Amino acid sequence: MFRRTLLAAIPATLAAPVALRAQERVVNLYSSRHYDSDRALYDGFAQASGIRIRLIEANADQLLERIRAEGANSPADVILTVDASRLARAVELGLTQPVESPVIASRVPDDLRGPGGHWFAVSRRARVVMFDRGRGAPEGLARYEDLARDAFRGQLLVRSSGNGYNVALAASFLAANGEAATEAWARGIAANLARPPSGGDTDQIRAMLAGQGRIAIANTYYLGLLSQSQRLEDRELAGRVGVIFPNQGDRGTHVNISGAALVRTAPNADNARRFLEFLTTPEAQRIFAMGNMEYPAVEEAQTHPFLVGLGAFKAEVPDGAKLLANAPEALRVMQRAGWR
Repeated sequence: MFRRTLLAAIPATLAAPVALRAQERVVNLYSSRHYDSDRALYDGFAQASGIRIRLIEANADQLLERIRAEGANSPADVILTVDASRLARAVELGLTQPVESPVIASRVPDDLRGPGGHWFAVSRRARVVMFDRGRGAPEGLARYEDLARDAFRGQLLVRSSGNGYNVALAASFLAANGEAATEAWARGIAANLARPPSGGDTDQIRAMLAGQGRIAIANTYYLGLLSQSQRLEDRELAGRVGVIFPNQGDRGTHVNISGAALVRTAPNADNARRFLEFLTTPEAQRIFAMGNMEYPAVEEAQTHPFLVGLGAFKAEVPDGAKLLANAPEALRVMQRAGWR
């Protein structure tokens, strides 16, 4: 296994004719995931199958454009990316084919598989509300909609509106509530900020615990990773954080998924299907859960004890096509409302 960035030259073996490439015991993986723990996935698959993973990494949009530009001669076999809307985009561009696998269908729930079997989730992370246990849970905060209430003026900590996690959350909100309500909500978020958006999700958690605000909006896996830090002070910080899973009484807490798809022109399709099935095995699901603190996609798979300790929750069903359709307008609404 070895890595290539988007701008790197394609190795000679990948530039060979499709017929020759198809004879190789490889899977050419285009991934926008950037986690060191994923290396264990690739090593485990190679050891179990004798099939090597060739990895090309870049952000999702760059990878999709690369596959589109490469056309029928693309070496890509599998797309692995974060966010259901990016998977829906791959389908929209005609870059994928159905994954016909009874194994995957039996392991991954229907609501975590895309229409027509063109993609499926391999892991999930929830976008939640976090608070300092020492100060107690904010009263009257049970839904994303509540974050815009006047009662929370100067208390919110969140990344910029342009961050993909927030775009997806706003796109989900737009689908549930419509444009006018989404703009009013975004204006409330902007008015309630404790400081201008800055940094990533972990920065929001740290700022909250430092007293710069009372409420942080972040993905669960950032808190989980903080709890597993080699630094004692980080682990102590994570232990101070309480979590609210919003919208348990209606649509459920918004989740971001990591998902996989089989490329339409995959030269190593049989090998790729074996890899895709491997991603749903207990071994692979354990790596997602234990190595990167994500919720597994397979119901029977083990969740990390830290995440179990946060409590069970109802998750919103990810609708990639709807998120994709709503994302541009959601971003415009947020920025028009002053959430920068």
